[in-house]
Amino acid sequence: MNTLIRHANPIVVASPPWPEMPIPPFSVGTELFVGAAGRAARLMPAIVHDAVVQFADHGHQSGAMLLRGLPVGSLPATPPSPLAPADKDWVSEFTLLTVARRLGQPVGYQPEHGGDLVQNVVPTRRATDRQVSTSSRVQLLFHTEAAFHPHRPRYLLLLCLRGDPAAATTLSSVHELLSQLPPELVQVLSEPRFRTAVDESYLDGRRNTMSAPMPVLSGDPSRPSMVFDADLMVGTDESANEALRALGEATAQCHTSIVLEAGDLLVVDNNTAVHGRSPFTPRFDGTDRWLQRTFVVADLAPSAADRRGRVITTHFGV
Repeated sequence: MNTLIRHANPIVVASPPWPEMPIPPFSVGTELFVGAAGRAARLMPAIVHDAVVQFADHGHQSGAMLLRGLPVGSLPATPPSPLAPADKDWVSEFTLLTVARRLGQPVGYQPEHGGDLVQNVVPTRRATDRQVSTSSRVQLLFHTEAAFHPHRPRYLLLLCLRGDPAAATTLSSVHELLSQLPPELVQVLSEPRFRTAVDESYLDGRRNTMSAPMPVLSGDPSRPSMVFDADLMVGTDESANEALRALGEATAQCHTSIVLEAGDLLVVDNNTAVHGRSPFTPRFDGTDRWLQRTFVVADLAPSAADRRGRVITTHFGV
């Protein structure tokens, strides 16, 4: 029987009330809206601003930071799908992008909800049992966000507009896992002996392909980066597959869980922590869990050839 090993919890910052923010009358995905959010960062409460800067500069053992008490505005019923219109103000979108601009550059990915910079993550009837963000009744397995992508995000931001006490976001940090793994397994994981398939949402009906061989662990051996997907990654040989199985077992035993509540913003360092989610039962009555999500890269330049505005358009599959 597996025993959960104690795992570092994210930095938690309780925010005082925010001042009234100058939300611009522009569409959320426009440069005018993003630019206004960047300038508004100077208006954030100092404790929040400084925590975000500290996290961007130095990270954290857990690979995550939780900001509590952020403004989300007035909420209508939870939409039935990510792209369904929601008659709401733009307070939550502005809050999310204001924090995102202090971490780097928010981007969208064309296959993810049409490339929206701010995406609604809600349970849908069609995806209840699938390994996608809109699932509900299955355990969402540990994964690096867009592990297969050459321009994967550095940070994943999840702002909770409406929570569900049964839905726990799970996190497992490479800095915590290293002590649980034998040196010979760490060595295998540090070699380019792993390939990952493409998430189904990025294929648009095309046939899946596998990435070139890559390492799971890279960079400073004492504080490495990690790219891992329990559902989509395979080894190029049996020893590599055994190492992946051992890593999967380690994440199952060494992780932390967070139940997000309205006004909580979870920032995940996508180089450090893999994340997942526990199962929950949606009601589909307008009161279900509702998160908003954005992705942040450190620099827009590397994706210039595969980007239209802030939307990364890389194609996968054949």
